[in-house]
Amino acid sequence: MKSVTMVPVGGQLEVATGSRLVEGLLSQDLEIDMACGGRGLCATCHVYLRAGKDCVSPPSARELRTLGLLATADPDSRLACQCHIEGNGIVVEVPEGMYVQSVEQVDALVGTVAGYDYLHPITGQRLIPKGKLITRSIFNEFVSAAKELKRVRETPT
Repeated sequence: MKSVTMVPVGGQLEVATGSRLVEGLLSQDLEIDMACGGRGLCATCHVYLRAGKDCVSPPSARELRTLGLLATADPDSRLACQCHIEGNGIVVEVPEGMYVQSVEQVDALVGTVAGYDYLHPITGQRLIPKGKLITRSIFNEFVSAAKELKRVRETPT
């Protein structure tokens, strides 16, 4: 077992050597969706490795392509579904926000104030900032995002 530190949510988790980082994160009841089914095609398990980059598997070409599309990616970015644990000393920053998964999810919120950032499931782009009113025009942006997510989910690997 290897130890992984999570920030800003706090806490340590133990992850089996060779397992994917996402499995450890899911064991902590974090809202990580893996909208693409863990194939490395979306942003819903995007994390930042703030320490211990040499303690995980290197990114694949597919992961690098996906990270290249993310609005919030930086040099520490990884997809937790593609990142295998190989050593101790890993510090993972879990981005704050909620990835949109369905049109119905947002439609029910029209007219309310966002309790947290709502993020695009493919690009990670912030669609609705925390504290902003969710309007019908913003809802229409989510319809477009949902269509894109459906296309990604249905794309064979």
